[in-house]
Amino acid sequence: MRKILKIAGNELRALFCSPVAWFILVIFAVQSGMTFTDLFRSVLRQQFMGEPIEYSITTALLTGMSGTFTVIQQYLYLYVPLLTMGLMSREFGSGSIKLLYSSPITNTQIILGKFLAMMVYGLCMLGGVFVVVLYSACIVQNFDMPVVLAGMLGIYLLFCTYASIGLFMSSLTSYQVVAAIGTIAIFAMLGYVGNSWQHVEFVRDLTYWLAINGRASQFANGMICSEDVVYFILVSALFISLSVLRLNAVRQKSTLAMNLGRYVGVCVLAIILGYFTTLPVLKLYYDATRMKVNTLTQNSQDIVKMAEGGMTITTFSNLIAPSRNTFASPEAINRDKERLSKFIRFKPEIKLKYVYYYDTTTNVVLDRHFPNHTLREKMAEVAEVWKLDTAKVRPYEEVVAQYPELAGEAKNFVRLIERESGEKTFLRIYDDMIVHPDEKEIAAAIKRIVMKLPKVGFVTGHGERDINKGGDRDYLRFSYDKPARYALINQGFDVCEVRLEQDIPEEINILVIADVKTAYSPEEYAVLSRYIDRGGNLLIAGEPRRVEEMNPIVEPLGVRFLPGVLVRPTEDYPADLILGKATPATVTDIAYAFTSMVRFGTVATMPSCCPMEYSEDKGFRVIPMLMSDSTGVWNELETTDFLDDTVRLNTAIGEIEKSWPLALALQRQVGDKVQKIVVLGDADCLSNGEGSRNRREIAATNYLLMSGSFYWLSDGEVPVDTRREAAPDRKIELGKAGMRVTTWLFWWVLPGLLLITGIIVWIRRRGR
Repeated sequence: MRKILKIAGNELRALFCSPVAWFILVIFAVQSGMTFTDLFRSVLRQQFMGEPIEYSITTALLTGMSGTFTVIQQYLYLYVPLLTMGLMSREFGSGSIKLLYSSPITNTQIILGKFLAMMVYGLCMLGGVFVVVLYSACIVQNFDMPVVLAGMLGIYLLFCTYASIGLFMSSLTSYQVVAAIGTIAIFAMLGYVGNSWQHVEFVRDLTYWLAINGRASQFANGMICSEDVVYFILVSALFISLSVLRLNAVRQKSTLAMNLGRYVGVCVLAIILGYFTTLPVLKLYYDATRMKVNTLTQNSQDIVKMAEGGMTITTFSNLIAPSRNTFASPEAINRDKERLSKFIRFKPEIKLKYVYYYDTTTNVVLDRHFPNHTLREKMAEVAEVWKLDTAKVRPYEEVVAQYPELAGEAKNFVRLIERESGEKTFLRIYDDMIVHPDEKEIAAAIKRIVMKLPKVGFVTGHGERDINKGGDRDYLRFSYDKPARYALINQGFDVCEVRLEQDIPEEINILVIADVKTAYSPEEYAVLSRYIDRGGNLLIAGEPRRVEEMNPIVEPLGVRFLPGVLVRPTEDYPADLILGKATPATVTDIAYAFTSMVRFGTVATMPSCCPMEYSEDKGFRVIPMLMSDSTGVWNELETTDFLDDTVRLNTAIGEIEKSWPLALALQRQVGDKVQKIVVLGDADCLSNGEGSRNRREIAATNYLLMSGSFYWLSDGEVPVDTRREAAPDRKIELGKAGMRVTTWLFWWVLPGLLLITGIIVWIRRRGR
């Protein structure tokens, strides 16, 4: 060990007596400081403007996707070749390697000494970063130090791995420039190898493990995984071993075949060991973030614990479906598995399968390129691009025969979750910007197969909205071609249609009655009354033109739909477009989903909303959920054409300008349960159209109205609550002058001190 330290000390003295080492430290400090101050300026400007900061400042400044650590990782590879290119090349070029060979020092000690010097230099580079961290800890309230230390660990391990590669390349040649170029080439290879041979099942996992891309990013995100730690250690050990073998080959004059055999043996051993670290049962994790953002919430963990026994997730992909079938292509399988990694962490016995098939679907691009091809020929063309064996792609009919449940799904991309005990459910992708299911949807799907969840019955038979269509006015379920993330069936509910011709089945927990076009018969009212009397939960949605049909339903509850339609005249939109604002009571008494609506002032859009009034003389406690503005909104009784006619307030005929209730929550005690009922003045607010429509300058979050209402009606079972506490580090304790101080400190003072120190050392060295 003493000899290793001696070699490391000599290497460090030679390194710091050269201008290159100091130059790199100065440039590294300048780039890190500029990155940090730019991010710091952005956050501080937002704070000075009085805008709410709803994110972790620690993450924004240092560890986030655009944070300082992430940027450092992106240009770290530029510095290392300049540092390592002379480690061994200099010894070969000057002939001093002969002195090392003649001394009582082993090749292993030489290499370890050189590598130890690089490790120490890496600590020096991180010293400048640590100054940034300490400064941030002093000015950011409730600074999250553990996640920052995890990010610094990732940068350091990445530097050491780069250094081991540079050391090996330096041992191959006496030309320093060649060693530097070779080092960059290895970096490029390790960055590219993760996309190589992904179509070969046996090789796929090995090449994906070799990829260095994103390894340090996991640390920057606050997640320390044993696989990533072992990766850096193994790759570093691999190239150190190769360096030792290279010196042995030069010193002992071994045959080429023997040297190649040793190189290949070391590489194979490292890859085999690395492969075992990727097995879910062998992985260990530590989430360093304060809010545990890299870990499943406790509710999701509890759901996974309930799913005892084996579980298989089968992904079905139609090869000739447009665009999104590529999520399951052989090249993307490993990336696709990462989307389920949080759940596999807590249930490593989950098995993943991929089934490819082909069937008729609308694919304009494929039809244009291959107009006269049969389905199988089109499939073969796609399979050739994917480098997929056509024998693995089966006809749709054959797949449906094995998986009958698939017959009801869209012929695109879908997953089937199946327990060992036989319970099954689907997990879909969605027609939004995120596309893939998040923790909430995956947890809901698993919960659906481990316990009995509330079932929603939609009353039909009187012109009600259809749950099986995807039109703008239909709602609440989903369109197979454009599935909605917040549709009930994707949030854990079972849905069905119900007719009031016989008593509502006991398995129905929530009944939905919306936009009734023809009045119920006395017998149907009796069926509905028995359901209400037994304490069943309801959601009732009215429409201005359905007052006579809907009032007999809601009047026994103490609610009454009034004639007319609510209007809110504006220049940009029809007068009957009403904006519903959530009341504070929705947060405290209804559901957490309304918190965002109250905090950020988002609204629920309600086209053609019916005026309502209510009383509490029917035994229900009434909680107004959504209210209109108090000014500029009234119950219009005259105008019916809101596109061409002008609406005017006419108090003489009973039009009243006030804050109107738009959505009501009713509850009462029935036996041992609390009955819950939601009454809406508009049925369109929960439709497919309003759930996805964007209007200029209107921040609509109708999906929160739907999620919050059904969360309350289901007694908190679904949608699954995956909330996390807000990050506490949301304030910078610094005045306006602090920005100038920060800029001067990290742009000039710190780099200047390093530059002056380097000049002094260099002058003293020259003097000697």
